[in-house]
Amino acid sequence: MKYAFVDYRISEEEINNLSNLNCNIIKCEPCLKLYNAICGHPDILLHFINPSTIILHKDASDTFEASLIDLGFNIIRSEYSLTDKYPEDIILNAVNTKDFFMHNLIHTDPILLDAVQDKTLINIKQGYSKCSTAILNAKTFITSDNSVFKALTAHGYDVLLINPGNIELPGLDYGFIGGTCGMLDSNTLVFYGSLDYHPQKQEITNFLKRNNITPIYLSDTPLIDRGSIFFTDL
Repeated sequence: MKYAFVDYRISEEEINNLSNLNCNIIKCEPCLKLYNAICGHPDILLHFINPSTIILHKDASDTFEASLIDLGFNIIRSEYSLTDKYPEDIILNAVNTKDFFMHNLIHTDPILLDAVQDKTLINIKQGYSKCSTAILNAKTFITSDNSVFKALTAHGYDVLLINPGNIELPGLDYGFIGGTCGMLDSNTLVFYGSLDYHPQKQEITNFLKRNNITPIYLSDTPLIDRGSIFFTDL
């Protein structure tokens, strides 16, 4: 069973197109302690340790936790609470692959940090590490953040650096590439919106093609940062 974790404000068009990809959609409930722009973003509210184990923010409702447990997920609560003040909103917003964990490690939730001690830990200043990073596979990434780019290339990873901006995030000036997308499978990257409206469309599509990845667009709009799409199989 494939699940897609999404912001609760996802559009009907996006819902329909995700459903056509044979995904069961899980809308993340909002955290009212956060500011509105990110209050429903999956990459702020939770973190996947593996396909079936989720660290969920401390103050999520018991109802939402129970709904995930009923589906077969293992739930661990964060030690810290989310708030609308940086850095208390970034405690779970980290990049986590099979080989490494990248975040502003001073502000990572202790429960999450303890769970990744067997991996290479990469410390960066960018607290919104996952928002800033589109993960294509364990070795390939897209970002607009220089600190992410420098850290990952220093470790030998293949990274496309794009310009900031040109991504919608209602309530803020612009969003980030990592928050616009998620890997459906090893060869398919699903976007909120379309690269057709992005000024670096050709660079991005060439990079995807070189890595045998096909983009799928959930709507014919500019890219929208809804806080990543987390696809997982149970």
